[in-house]
Order: sequence, then structure tokens, then C-alpha cells
Amino acid sequence: MQVAPLGEQLREWRTRRRMSQMDLALDSEISTRHLSFIETGRSKPSAQMLGRIADCLAVPHRARNAMLLAAGYAPDYQERPLDSPEMGGMKAIVEHVLKGHEPYPALAVDRHWNMVAANAAIAVLIEQVSPALLAPPVNVLRIALHPEGLAPQIVNYGQWHAHILHRIDLQIEASADPGLIALRDELAGYAIEANDNRGPVSSIAVPLILDTIAGRISFVSTVTIFGTPVDITLSELAIEAFFPADAESAALLQKLAGR
Repeated sequence: MQVAPLGEQLREWRTRRRMSQMDLALDSEISTRHLSFIETGRSKPSAQMLGRIADCLAVPHRARNAMLLAAGYAPDYQERPLDSPEMGGMKAIVEHVLKGHEPYPALAVDRHWNMVAANAAIAVLIEQVSPALLAPPVNVLRIALHPEGLAPQIVNYGQWHAHILHRIDLQIEASADPGLIALRDELAGYAIEANDNRGPVSSIAVPLILDTIAGRISFVSTVTIFGTPVDITLSELAIEAFFPADAESAALLQKLAGR
């Protein structure tokens, strides 16, 4: 894989974070001239200095590795599959969290929102989804907005569509990930009816309101990430847990689970 020059990467992240050379130099405790030399390739920073600069720019683990490689250093962070022996303990934690959330749906996703694990309660969300969308890799945002996915069931589709695009915009701002940019373009292209903003508007959280085979269910969701990851896979893993937004939804989910 070809890695862009370090100076180019630094300028891109500095621009993305809306920082001037002076701002970044002050925050990372180096001179503006030295930072300028690093960006133009006239000076090579130490690995420690580069780490300090990356901290100031809030550069994600994957991009930090690219910066280190461009500077001639070994990457700091490994990337191991979740199902690898080394990640067995972390995988068990993820599965424990998902199982413990039943009878409510919960799933784990990677940085591109591809599903890597889910609990049994996810069935209520995918029972009417086209089999084509359930072929690996299963992208949960595509399922959520695709006309052959959850879209026909979502009562407040326009509201949920806008919420998902806003969420992915924040991720793109933070990571500059090309895969997320391509996914965002795809999702934005899905049609929305002009008056498709049905459903209650809440100042607390955007609900996901579904008309399922069993009846209407309203959800709110939370996203959990690992707090101190030193592995790229773990740093990019997120668990989304859905909770019933009202007593009626909770009772129906309990009934579906046979409780």
C-alpha cells in the first residue's frame, strides 16, 4: 500500500482540524519553523514528537500508523481480526454485552458499519429485509435506509435518514475515511418523499419507529466504544444497543422473546 508523504498527511489533518501552523506548533510545543520544515519534508520528527503532533490533531489509530510509516518508523498499533486468538478475550466481552442486552436488539459494527456480531433479538429488525442485503458483509446503515431494507417499515424515515447522514458526517470529519465517504454518498442517494418526516419530534433523542409484523415498536439507541484500545480493530469497533422508547414497545419486545 502506497503511503502519502508525511508532510502531506500532516497538512491534511491540520486543515481538517482547522488549525494553523502556529496553533499546532504551540499545542505540540515545537516551533512554527520546525513544523513548517516537517510539512515540507526538510526535517524529520522523532517518533515521540510525531505522536505528540498526532495527539494534538486527534488522529485516529489507523492514520497514525500511516504517519509513522511515512516518517520511516514502525507502526504503533496492530490490527488483528476480532476472531483471532489474540482477540479472544475482547470478542467474549462483545458477545457478553450483546447477549446481556436481550430481549432488546444490539449489534457490533466495524468502522464502515459492517456488522461483526449481533444478538438474537436483532431478528425483529431484519425479518422483512431482502436476503440480498443480509449477504456478508452486512452493512447496517444500508439495511436501515435501503428501499429493500428497513425503509418501508420506518414510520419516521425522513427523520431517521437525516439522523444517520448526520452521524456519518461526524465520523467522516473525525476520520477522513474514504470508505465512509463512499457509503455516505450511497445513503444520501436513497429517495425520500417530500413529506416523509412522520413521527414525533423529540428534543431528547431521535427515535427509530418501526411498523413490524408484530406491531409498532419505537426504539432509542446508544453507542458504546472501548475506552483505551491499542488495537486498530478494537479502536474502530462500536456496539449499538436499541432500547424500547416507551412501555408499549418494551412489553411487545418482552412478549416476542417469550418472557
